[in-house]
Amino acid sequence: MMLAETSLSIWGWGSLVIVLFLIKFGPFIIFYIFCFVGGGFVVTFLFGKTSSEKYLEQCEHSFLPPTSFGITKCIDEMKQENKSIKIDRRLTGAYIIDEPLQQVIQFSLRDYVQYWYYTLSDDDSFLVEIRKTLQNALIKFSTRSKEIDWLPYFATRLVDDFGTHLRIFRKAQQRITEKDEKMKAEDLVDTFFEVEVEMEKEVCRDLVCTSPKDEEGFLRDLCEVLLYLLLPPGDFQNKIMRYFVREIIARGILLPLINQLSDPDYINQYVIWMIRDSVCSYEAFMNIIKLSDNVGELEAVRDKAMEELQYLRSLDTAGDDINNIKNQINSLLFVKKVCDSRILRLQTGKEIDTVKLAVKCGKLCTVPLDNILVHNIALQFFMDYMQQVGGQAHLFFWMTVEGYRVTAQQQLAVLSSPKKDGRHQTTQTKDLLRTAAVGVFDQYLSEKASPRVNIDDALVAKLAAKLNHEDPTPEIFDEVQRKVYELMLRDERFYPSFKQHVLYVRMLAELDMLKDPSFRGSDDGEGESFNGSPTGSINLSLDDLSNVSSDEFVQLRACISDTVFADYDPYAMAGVCNDHGKTYALYAITVRRRTPNGEEVWKTYRRYSDFHDFHMRITEQFENLASILKLPGKKTFNNMDREFLEKRKKDLNTYLQLLLTPETMKASPGLAHCVYDFLENKAYNKGKGDFARKESPLMQKTYVDPEHSRVGAQLEDVVDDTIPLRIMLLLMDEIFDLKERNQWLRRNIKNLLQQLIRAMHGDTLNKKIVDHVDWMTSPEQVADAVKRFRDAFWPNGILAEAVPRRDKAIRMRTRMAGKTKLLGIMPDELKHILGAETTRKGILRVFEMFQHTQLNKRMVYVFLEGFLETLFPMYKFRELFNKLHSCSKQMQRYKHRPQSTQAPSLQKR
Repeated sequence: MMLAETSLSIWGWGSLVIVLFLIKFGPFIIFYIFCFVGGGFVVTFLFGKTSSEKYLEQCEHSFLPPTSFGITKCIDEMKQENKSIKIDRRLTGAYIIDEPLQQVIQFSLRDYVQYWYYTLSDDDSFLVEIRKTLQNALIKFSTRSKEIDWLPYFATRLVDDFGTHLRIFRKAQQRITEKDEKMKAEDLVDTFFEVEVEMEKEVCRDLVCTSPKDEEGFLRDLCEVLLYLLLPPGDFQNKIMRYFVREIIARGILLPLINQLSDPDYINQYVIWMIRDSVCSYEAFMNIIKLSDNVGELEAVRDKAMEELQYLRSLDTAGDDINNIKNQINSLLFVKKVCDSRILRLQTGKEIDTVKLAVKCGKLCTVPLDNILVHNIALQFFMDYMQQVGGQAHLFFWMTVEGYRVTAQQQLAVLSSPKKDGRHQTTQTKDLLRTAAVGVFDQYLSEKASPRVNIDDALVAKLAAKLNHEDPTPEIFDEVQRKVYELMLRDERFYPSFKQHVLYVRMLAELDMLKDPSFRGSDDGEGESFNGSPTGSINLSLDDLSNVSSDEFVQLRACISDTVFADYDPYAMAGVCNDHGKTYALYAITVRRRTPNGEEVWKTYRRYSDFHDFHMRITEQFENLASILKLPGKKTFNNMDREFLEKRKKDLNTYLQLLLTPETMKASPGLAHCVYDFLENKAYNKGKGDFARKESPLMQKTYVDPEHSRVGAQLEDVVDDTIPLRIMLLLMDEIFDLKERNQWLRRNIKNLLQQLIRAMHGDTLNKKIVDHVDWMTSPEQVADAVKRFRDAFWPNGILAEAVPRRDKAIRMRTRMAGKTKLLGIMPDELKHILGAETTRKGILRVFEMFQHTQLNKRMVYVFLEGFLETLFPMYKFRELFNKLHSCSKQMQRYKHRPQSTQAPSLQKR
């Protein structure tokens, strides 16, 4: 009760005081009081904050480390307004190249960086730095490429790499065939890389070509190296920038490009597009079906034929159209029947060997021996057979006599024209004819001949008497030659047995005569007058022989005194040799010969190609010289360099001194005459080597195994400096396997190519190739290539979507169409020279090589490696690539393989 009364009195007095206060000072006094208190709080807060900041700043300078200047500067730059960014768009110095290149850079950044970067930041400085880095690399790359002579790469390195790739593929196919295994894609790829490591010895690219993970790692490492070479040191040390640029180039540009170039379906479509103007014949298409060993191809063609049959049968036609449709239906039914039959044979393993079947049936057309002896392809098979049965001496004697007759007739015809000092020329020519005839007699008919032609001794004695007592004539060997011909024709060991041999059936296959018994070979090789000789005219080199004796020749000495730079006249000394725009060097040879009257001294001048022709002739004629004499190697480009010419002069001098030693002369009777003629002071005639080259089937060269070497080392027999001859011979060697066949045929083809190129002015072709390489590397063509790349990956400026893989049936039909097109464009002249079967196998081998993605990748990477080695010759890119490929499984197996099994064919030597 008391508390309630007290509380009431407090509230009463309080209320009275407030009422009196408001009456005295008015109602605004409350506002004044609130402002006074609020102002006090504000003043106190501001003064306390300022004092606190000063105190904290004193503490920071006293106890904390100083703040980095870079942070302050970075904050200041971030506070500045964004300035407009200007980029120098010059890259190569050619606007037509720079413009599409800039678009490629822009599209790459947009589609590979910007789409995720702008989700993190709006600042463009990072993108600008990446663009500058790419541009710096391209500028350095462009500058370096302008300093390089690209002709050796396109005319030599590229062709050698392609030829080597084809050789590896051919060897892999042969190895699988020798194992009697059915060729599978996986087995072929593994065998291919086995052969590669055996040939390359130091590198194998199996991991890069078969493992996507290892391929990406290889491209990243390669891009790192290129960025190191192309970027300024500061940009390269920026890891973040370097990694971004590396990924863009490796995974955004190189990897998609390599995948596209390696796709067999893309290659097949490109081949069809390249030869789109050629017409596919029905016969060629049916031949491809009969030769196909791929069930998928045959099923695709069969299914398409059935689809077309259903469509044609559904048509409602009348009149003349119905006859056309019936014909089409019959053709399609025949195609379907052939496909079904071929598929059944492949699936059941009952593949028919047409050669063995033809031998068993025995119903073969007969090719007369006369026609065989004058036909290049037929003679090749007959020559192989005669060597197998030991009758090669008879055949080579017949060929040599043909060549002797032609040459003797030419020499005597020359004598019939009026000349100064006719008596001396007549005597000399007759001596040379007699010497040549005696040489033929000694080589084939004498008791010392090995192998010897076995005929009636009375005929041999009669011929020997003629040679000793009569002047030689073109017909001096006719009687013996007829006897040898009859022996080859009637002896059961030779022509009669040849007609029952597998080689005879293969000959018919090459002549395309297994179906047509009429002999069509007379049109194949008689475009020129062969005079009964299968090689044109097997010319006996009469001028090679001289009346200088070996004992007298031992006193001969020679050395190269200088490298002469002269005009085309070989006996003038005033500048670089130039013949119709073709430049070369001459070597001045000082020759000394001791005679009873003193010492004779003269100078003669020879080109390197003269040395090469002379070396080729004597090593083929004298077997033992091949292992003794080593001629300096040939160099196609930059062979006018002074340092190179001095080295070659020194090597040729060594060659001459070894050649002129008494031991060499005595070991090769008859060599003295050849050497004396070569060193005589007169113009050298390369045609003198023809006889020795034609006789070469008897002179077996030192064995050189081409299986484990690159193709560039196998063209030492190309004498001419013409680029087309080298390219054509190399490709024909590898495509049609000429080196592993009869060397006589290969020599004929080489001679034919030489004549063809000379007829077309080889120097002019050289110049056209040089001009074409210049055109390929011109700004216009480079710009066109960049535009094609841009349009392929960014059509209409939009990143192209991944092209879906085409249906298997469509891809198989494209393969069949590509093979048919390739066989259709092969000229009949090539079939006549090489044989129909050889031509088909060669073309189909090349096509089959491109049907494996892994092998295509290997070829692309080989081309890329060669390109970089050419672009940066001062760096050891070859060693770098060996290290990048060092993890190869095939390489590791090869290193751990016993030494005796690493190169089995080397044991044959």
